Amino acid sequence: MDAKRFAIGTVVGGVTMFLVGYLIWNIVLDYWNAAFVEAGVARETQLLWVNALSNVLAAALLTFTIERGGPSTIGAGVKIGAIVGFLVWAGVDLSFYANTTIFDLTTIILDPLLAGVWFGIGGGVIAAVLGRR
Repeated sequence: MDAKRFAIGTVVGGVTMFLVGYLIWNIVLDYWNAAFVEAGVARETQLLWVNALSNVLAAALLTFTIERGGPSTIGAGVKIGAIVGFLVWAGVDLSFYANTTIFDLTTIILDPLLAGVWFGIGGGVIAAVLGRR
């Protein structure tokens, strides 16, 4: 894998995923605030730089996966992103559900589906950028 392509996909994907994730969870659904405030574990002020870093790492995972998956079509990027996002988030949510009282059954069903949309959009953008190079 070319380091320049990896860096471009990661940066563009990270920015896209940060914006889409913020839109989904903080603006449209007010999802995190509702779940975490109710559980009493929310920070008073979110650490946006940590959210940004987590999105860059997620975009790096998607860029790596898309690059290894063959041709970088937008449709393939969306599909790979949605699958990776769903599987990663379902695994994390099930672990949280098994070990904490933060999440309920509704959350562990809804959260991976939303993550599939979020990662799917990120994967589509990454594939679009990589396909042009």
